[in-house]
Amino acid sequence: MTPELLLRHLDEATFWPAGCGLPVGEAYERALSVRQLRIARGERPRGYKVGFTNRGIWPRYGVFAPIWGSVWDTTLSFCEGEGEVALAGTCQPRIEPECVFGLRATPPARASLDDLRACIDWVAPGFEIVQSHMADWKFEAADTVADGGLHARLLVGRRIPATELPAGATAFEAKLAAATITLSRDGERVDAGSGANVLEGPLHALAHFLAALRDCPGATDLQPGDVVTTGTWTDAWPVQPGEHWRAEFSAPLQPLSVRFT
Repeated sequence: MTPELLLRHLDEATFWPAGCGLPVGEAYERALSVRQLRIARGERPRGYKVGFTNRGIWPRYGVFAPIWGSVWDTTLSFCEGEGEVALAGTCQPRIEPECVFGLRATPPARASLDDLRACIDWVAPGFEIVQSHMADWKFEAADTVADGGLHARLLVGRRIPATELPAGATAFEAKLAAATITLSRDGERVDAGSGANVLEGPLHALAHFLAALRDCPGATDLQPGDVVTTGTWTDAWPVQPGEHWRAEFSAPLQPLSVRFT
C-alpha cells in the first residue's frame, strides 16, 4: 500500500483489505513516509511509542521483537491521575498500561544505561490506546510497523521528576522493574503485571528502541521534550466508549484512570 492509502485508512478508521506485503525494513520506510505526510498537513511529532517489549504477549500476536512508531500532538494528552479519551476515529482500540519517559536531552552516541538515565526529565504512568487496521488483530510484524506502530492515543498521568528517583541506572531500573500494576475495568480486575515485563525494565526498553531508531535510515533522533512510552505491562485489552479503566501502579508511579467516550 502507498503512504497515501495507509494514511487514508488511518483517517477513516477502515480495515486494510490485506497485509502490507513488505519486509520489516521497507515497512519502516513506508511508515516514515506516512510520518512526512502527517507533518506536511500540520501534525507535530511529540515522541515515540515502543511496542511488543513484553515478551509474554509475543506468542499471542505472532510478533517476536519490539517495534516502534510516532506519537503526535493530535494523539497525546496529559492528566493528573484521571483522564478522558475519545475513541472516535480509532480502529479496534485496545488499552495498554505503560511507563512513559520525558526526555530532557538527546542521548549521546553509543549511550550507556547511565547516559540514558541522565537524559530522562520525568517518569509517568500512561495508557496507550493501540489499534489495528487488520481484522481481528491478525497481522505480521511488518504490518504493525506500516500501521504506525499500532499507535492511536496516549494518555500520560502524573509526571514524577527524575530527580526524585535514583541517579544511577541500575538502582533506577530496579525500582521501575519491581513496580507492579493491577488493571481494572469498571471496578473489576482484568489483568496484572510489572515493569520487569518490558525487556527487564523500561530503561532497557528505551535502550533497545534508541539503538533501533538510530539504525533506521531516515528516522529522526530523540529530541529534548520527546515523550517515549516503553511497552505494555499487561496484555492489550479491547475498550469501548462508556468504560472506566484504572491502573493501580505501585511506587514510584502513581495510579491512573481513564474514561472512554
